[in-house]
Amino acid sequence: MADNRTKEGGAIVQVVVDDGGVEKDSSESEITKIHLMRDFVETRDPSSKKEDDLMLRRFLRFRDLDIEKASTMFLKYLKWRHSFVPNGSISQQEILNELAHDKVFAQGHDKSGRPIAIFCGAKHFQNKNGLEEFKRFVVYAFDKLCAR
Repeated sequence: MADNRTKEGGAIVQVVVDDGGVEKDSSESEITKIHLMRDFVETRDPSSKKEDDLMLRRFLRFRDLDIEKASTMFLKYLKWRHSFVPNGSISQQEILNELAHDKVFAQGHDKSGRPIAIFCGAKHFQNKNGLEEFKRFVVYAFDKLCAR
């Protein structure tokens, strides 16, 4: 992983190139806020240590770099994730009915290295297990897609 610092328009920007060649940039103030947010959430939920800085940055940017709001939202996400996916992942056995419909196809990566997926909405039919199995399927699909 390479780490280069450049100055663009008066702001120092950190450019990180990961093994996949994807650039991710953060300003000095953003990096500082990520560290502050990490300290805050780790004291409230020690399991947050396994989440990377990019995950924290997503929440910070969504909340306009407000550490308190982003931390609250992130902790709610972790609580939901632990309750919805208690074993850390959803097994295929839990969503066999949804998998049988072949609704999602991975189509490689775009030029920036992000995964591409095709979701076929026409193949979705409500079943007896209802919304709960479908939610589990969506989480399963995104987890598998992002793990590639």
